[in-house]
Amino acid sequence: MLGFEKPITAPMQTSKRISFSFYWVQRLVKQSIVILLLLILWETAPRIGLVDSTFFPPFSKVAESWWGLLISGDLYAHFQASILRSFIGFGLGIVIAIPLGIVIGWYPLANELLNPLLELFRNTAALALLPVFILLLGIGETSKISIVLFACIFPILLNTINAVRNVDPLLIKSAKSMGLPSYKLFYKVILPASIPTIFTGIRMAAASSILVLIAAEMVGAKEGLGYLINYSQQNFQIPQMYAGILTISLLGVAINYLLVSLERRFSSWKTNSNE
Repeated sequence: MLGFEKPITAPMQTSKRISFSFYWVQRLVKQSIVILLLLILWETAPRIGLVDSTFFPPFSKVAESWWGLLISGDLYAHFQASILRSFIGFGLGIVIAIPLGIVIGWYPLANELLNPLLELFRNTAALALLPVFILLLGIGETSKISIVLFACIFPILLNTINAVRNVDPLLIKSAKSMGLPSYKLFYKVILPASIPTIFTGIRMAAASSILVLIAAEMVGAKEGLGYLINYSQQNFQIPQMYAGILTISLLGVAINYLLVSLERRFSSWKTNSNE
């Protein structure tokens, strides 16, 4: 009997590996086919005269310019300046907004006192306040980090408030009936249940931090991706301009992928429960 089991198990394991590999190949093709078609269109449209190649160069020229910026070190310098400003403002937004959102979402008095102020500022565009930040804080790093902080706080804050308010009341009642202290109630029940919604706000804030910073760097900066794009446009270095835009897009995709991975890690309990 043992001699007949081995030939049966090996083909089954091999077929599982093949099907698993085919699944990932199929998934990769589905996720990248539209991007590949877009790049092909980008390459061919200027060459066949659909658009003016002076203002919209082929992708190959943009890639060549991007590689030149990378080799020279200019791209790294601008990227480092932008990512540092963005991460500082984004990090401060997380540190401030999540605890404040938990307090406002859990305590009715805090909600009554702070809700009018939130409604006032949440409807004020961050870029509309950029001149105010520059006048008060100058044209240096402080104003840029502050405008990023302002843009990041409200997506995280509002999602945290909604997350805390929408925690299943049965979970809270069960935890209280077991005699769980208040601080453990937050740590063990409310915060884990709120993580998916909070991470939605964090991902929105990450996108806002990049967009707002790029606009701020175009107004007043001597380095950064926004400055690189604006400088290239003013000096008619069009491929270099598109290279900066492409770098911002890749940065946004990378940050979003990182945040999605972190969300899955911190909310693995939810995935396991669904399975």
